[in-house]
Amino acid sequence: MSFSLTDLEAIIADRAAASADESWTAKLLAKGPEKCAEKFGEEAVEAVIEAVKNDKAGLTSEAADVLFHLLVMLKSRDVALADVLAELERRQSQSGLAEKASRPAS
Repeated sequence: MSFSLTDLEAIIADRAAASADESWTAKLLAKGPEKCAEKFGEEAVEAVIEAVKNDKAGLTSEAADVLFHLLVMLKSRDVALADVLAELERRQSQSGLAEKASRPAS
């Protein structure tokens, strides 16, 4: 079986259209983009903790949560996965160090 982030994005879109009483995704999206971002951040921190603990199974599980909640957060702001992938592809034309150096100072 082959499962991709594009497949997950489609599942999230389907679930977003469901009732918030029937779907965790719809319920989370109904709380707004800020809540979606907060949940993504929580999952990212949990993944970091599992990585530091060197817990492969825990990291695998948390990484799945991170990817899911990243896509939910993107959905909440109408950012398509294809746009993120296009940005990654654009960055492949130069080294990571050169790409980072080209970003505006923050």
